[in-house]
This record gives sequence, structure tokens and C-alpha cells, in this order.
Amino acid sequence: MMKIHKYILIISVLLLLPSYSYASDLGYMHISLIQGDVQIKTVDTLDWAAASINMPLREGDRIWVPEAGRLEIRLRDGTCVRLDQNSGIELLTVGDSSQFYLSFGRAYVYFRGYNNAMIQVDTPLVSIRAYDKSKFNIDVTDTGYTELSVISGAVYAESRSGQTRVAAGKTLSIGENLYAELSPLGPSGEWESWNRNRDNSLYAKSYDYDYLPTELSSYYYDMDYYGRWVHTTSYGYVWTPTFSVSVGWSPYSNGRWVWMGGDYVWISYEPWGWVPYHYGRWTWSVSIGWCWLPPCCGSVYWGPGYVGWYYTPRYVYWVPLGPRDTYYGYGYYGPYSTNLLVNRHFPFPIRYQNAHVYNAVMGVSRDTFLRGHYSRIVLNENPFHRGVTIAGRPQITPERATKLPLLKDIPLAKQPPQMVRNMSTKELQNSRPLVQGRNYSVLSPETRPKNMTVKTVQKPSPILAKGATTQRTHVQKQGPTSGTQHVLTGRTNNTPRKQDALQRPFTDRQTNEMKKSSSASTIQKPAERYRGTQATQQNYKGKQPDAKTTSPFDRFQPYSKEKSSNMRIAKQHTKSVEQVVNRQIKKTNDFSRPYSSLKETKQPEPRREYTPIRSSNITTSTQQGNNTRITQRPSSGSYSTVTAPKRKAQRTYVPKENKSSQYKTHNKGDIPAGPSLKSRDPGRGIKQQPQAGFSGGFSGTPSRGTFRLPATNFGR
Repeated sequence: MMKIHKYILIISVLLLLPSYSYASDLGYMHISLIQGDVQIKTVDTLDWAAASINMPLREGDRIWVPEAGRLEIRLRDGTCVRLDQNSGIELLTVGDSSQFYLSFGRAYVYFRGYNNAMIQVDTPLVSIRAYDKSKFNIDVTDTGYTELSVISGAVYAESRSGQTRVAAGKTLSIGENLYAELSPLGPSGEWESWNRNRDNSLYAKSYDYDYLPTELSSYYYDMDYYGRWVHTTSYGYVWTPTFSVSVGWSPYSNGRWVWMGGDYVWISYEPWGWVPYHYGRWTWSVSIGWCWLPPCCGSVYWGPGYVGWYYTPRYVYWVPLGPRDTYYGYGYYGPYSTNLLVNRHFPFPIRYQNAHVYNAVMGVSRDTFLRGHYSRIVLNENPFHRGVTIAGRPQITPERATKLPLLKDIPLAKQPPQMVRNMSTKELQNSRPLVQGRNYSVLSPETRPKNMTVKTVQKPSPILAKGATTQRTHVQKQGPTSGTQHVLTGRTNNTPRKQDALQRPFTDRQTNEMKKSSSASTIQKPAERYRGTQATQQNYKGKQPDAKTTSPFDRFQPYSKEKSSNMRIAKQHTKSVEQVVNRQIKKTNDFSRPYSSLKETKQPEPRREYTPIRSSNITTSTQQGNNTRITQRPSSGSYSTVTAPKRKAQRTYVPKENKSSQYKTHNKGDIPAGPSLKSRDPGRGIKQQPQAGFSGGFSGTPSRGTFRLPATNFGR
């Protein structure tokens, strides 16, 4: 009899192990922020599909962040791993100590370092491990070149040549030849600034920290930003959402059920939908509305979705569980839960507290549940009103669309490149095991790593400049649907592009553009004439055939306008340095000559200024030297010429404080030429008296207290 009980106990433990592993794996990390057409390949889908926010991640998942996209992966202890555009990452190990493989792109890691955990990030050439709280950035090119920048804390980097410790404020660069170079941390760019702002928001202190259990303290930012805490007499402090809710909203209504790890898992499309839908219970309050009850300390268990089920051959219904409602699932999910793998005996009928709340029951058709977008159907009768006799998830065989977290079409230009598609997660797990010991090697297991030879330099590495401009690359697609796209890599590379694993053969148009750019680069620029020697420049002697007379300000413009459209650099740019310098000196001397010498030079042509006014005559003034010639043209088209008399001396008012000189007389040469006062319309001028605070003459800029009427023609 004792043997029979032992066998039953062993069989029960074996049945529970898969459910425990699924629950633990799905609750360790998830996608907490997503931008752009991010794609994921899971063990269930076996193909690349659109990723969704609040999606659980497991071992073997692969993620690709395309152009103009970003992603944040948050672990249970608060550690964040963020990916920039054009980055690919594989999840090799998920647990208290996690392992990632960055095949290409850029990643930022904020490791919290709780509970003696560690994090390991591998690249094609380097294995990086962190044991204490630290922040670091990793850049990987398509050739495997790795750049590790430590912002705070310290991390360990290992390559085939050995292992070294990288402290805060340092950057370690390792290339294909395993040559290591240690340099100071370069200036931060837009990527570093974005991560810094994100960290300040996520880890800022808040009073909401006290309302959550210790196991969920790393998620207080979501609760504080997207909702508020309200005190109730029955349950204490409860949380209610204030973002992404509307009239008639209810929990578990914005998202879909996805088949993951042998169970239907709720993936919410709301930004705060990770904690409230996988922990705790929901209840309805007349004064508050829907509110979430966090679990107690020590009773925090992640669940696929705490709802009660009811289904028919045509429809599927679910309702959020209330306080003390029993959850029937395939595994142990804490207090008030029943493991259907062990216990199939439960009271009938099953009743749920929220079944009588308006809009609490969500129902969809069977086809929509499997492969469609959810929309609430009108219930003729509440199936939970009298209780149900069905426990557990719907016994419906999932289809391919049921395994997709988001039903969305991805453009061909945003799909992963061939290099990322060819990665094998199993091979990476075998070649890069997770090694938690600091004194043991990752690349040579069960051996101690030797010290890495590192060259120390005083300038940051110029290969991967922070905040650099973007460049264009060509990504190769799989199969006949291949195409080109402009990829923003965030790095500069002035060398000619070459064909590699991420690029396609160049087209004729691209080849011609590269030839033009290479030929134009051989022509000397104007700024380079003062640096190079005369031996490298070509001097033209005599008159150039296509030269023409230009003004002193156009001396650096091309001689031929037809040729300037095809070639930006003019021919006279190749003149010798002496000729250019002499012409510059002559130009400077021209402006420093006195006014008397300028009279001997050729005067420019008179400039005609037209001033339209609202009268029957149109007045045109022409300035020649010191004289002003005014032409009045009647509306009939005839012209009359009037010569303005010479200007008389003008007196400037001086305040009474200056007793030495009450008035000051200006010479006529000091006053710029302009229309005479007598030529103005009579009655237009208004005598102005100095106001309080006036300290200057009328000829200068009016100071505070001066009043001037606008020059408006009233048609008089």
C-alpha cells in the first residue's frame, strides 16, 4: 500500500513539473515597451511574427528590432535590456540569472544585481558578465566588432585572448583580430540620453512603492504613471487605471488570448497590462469603478490570466476573478487556486463575484477567439448568472493564428536580414553556456581565463561614434521577396561600402553614384587649398578659356553655369595659394581705403527705390551721390521730375541737464541723403516734444517714453 502511494506521489510530481516550468519561465521577463514593427520568433510560432507589448518571453525566443524601432525587455527584479533599431537578440537562458546573445546592433543593459543574480550578454567575439549593479552599452557590427561602454559599476569581458575587468567611464573595443583597446568613455548621444531619461522615470522613488508587495516593487512605475491608488474600507488600498480606459471598459477586454507554453495566456495591449492581469484580483466599486487588488506578500504567483471560463461549440466567455474566487488552472498558482492536474473534484456550480457586474463578461465567437480581433458581442443571457459547471481553460485546439501575439502584416523592408535568420539558438546555447562563476571561462568551460592584453589610449574609439550620423546599408531578405531598405545604424563610416552578409549587390544607379562621389572626392575643395602644398595643385597660366568677368564677391563662383550644375567645384579653385592670398589682401585693402579715394573709382549705377502711396501720384526717388532726384508719375502715366533741394543743418534737442551746449549743429555731410522735408505732404509732420525719460535726439533710436505716429496715408 505504501508503494502505491509513492508511485502516485511520483507521478503527481512529474505532472506538475511541466506546469511549474511554464509558469516560472513566462513570468520572469516580458516586453515592457515597444516602438515600430518589432518581430519575434518563438518556439510555438516557428516563424517570425509581429511582437506585442506585455508579451511573456521564454528561452529560445529571438527578437529583431527593425529600422525606426526600439524595444525594452524588463525582468522580474527590475533589470532592463533595451535594443536600438537594427538589432537582433536571442534569449538563451531565462531565470534568476539570464543570458542573452546580441548578434548585431546595439543594446543597453541596466542590471539591478539583486539576490546574488548575474547577467551574461554574448556577442560573436566577446562574452560580457555583470555580477553587481551596473549600466553598460554594447555595440556590435556585422563583422563582429564589439564595443563595450560601461556607464556605472563594473563588468567582465572575455574573448579568445583572455578576460579583463572594465570599470565605469571606460570603453573596451575588440575587433576581429582580438586586439583589445581601452579608451575613455566618449560623449553621450541621443541613444544614451533616451536611456538615461527612461531610467530616471522607471526607478524614481514614489509613495506607490508601499502599496505593492515586495515581489512586485519593481513595477511601481507602471502603477503610478497609468493609474492611482484609492483607499477602501473593505480591501485597503486598491489601484484603478486612468489611462487607456473608456465608458463600458472592463478588465481582460483589450488584448487577446495567445497559446503559449501549453496554455492560453492573456496579452494585453494596454501599457500597464502586465501586473494587473497576471497577479491579484479585480473588483467593482460604485464610487471608484473597476479596481485591482494586489496580492499579499508571500502569495505572489504569476498566472496566465485570472479569469473564469465558459465555452460552447460556438462562443467563448470569460469573467475577471474577484477576491477569494478560485482559479482553476493546470498548475499551482498560490492561494485560492486549484490544480486540475491533481484535483478534478470541485463544487458545482461554480459562481464568480463579478458575474453580475455590468459589462464584466466578455464573449467572442469561436472563430474570433482563434484567429481574429476581439470585439464584444451582445449577450442575450449571462452564462455565469446561475453558475457554470466548466472549470479551466477552453478545450479548443489552437491554430497558427492563435499562437501569434499580434495580428499584423510586416513590410518586407522591416523583416529580419539573412544573417539574423540563419542564427541557431541551440548551437549558441551549446557554444556559449551560462557561467556564473567569476573565475571560470565561458569560451573555455571548466578552465580559468587568462588575463587579456589591453592597450590603453587617451581618446575615445572613432569607429563607433556616439550620436553619429546615419548611413545607408542594404539588407538582404530571404527568398524572392528580397528588397532594399535604408537602415539607420547610428554609426559613421567614411570608407566605401563593400558587400557583406547584410548587403545586396549594388544596382547600376548606385554604382554610378559611387563613381561620381569617388571622382568628386579627388577634386580639391576650397578649404583644402590652404592646407596642401603647391606641388599637389594644378596652376593655370594665362587666360582661362571659359573665364568671364565677375564681381569681387563672386570670385569663388564657377566660371561656367552649365558646368557648375554637374560639378560643384569651380576650375579657379585650383589656383595657387599665392594668387588667392594676394587677391584676399587686395580685397581687404579696398574696404580700408578712405572715402576720398573711393570717389576716383567707378561708382555703381544709381539704385532706384519705389515707394507706393495711396494718392493719385506715384513718387519715385533716385539717389546719385549726395543729391536726390525725385520723379512723380501721375496715374495717367506721365512723369514729372523734381530735384530735391539740399538739406539744411538739423538741430538735435539736448536735455536741460547738459548746460554746456543746448543745441548741436550737424553738417550736411554727416546727414545721409534722403528726401527733403519740403517734399513731404504738408500737414503730415507733427511736432514732437520730448517725453519723460527721453535722453537722445530725434535722429537716433527713440528711447523709452518716446511717442511716434505711424506713417499712414489717410487719403487727405
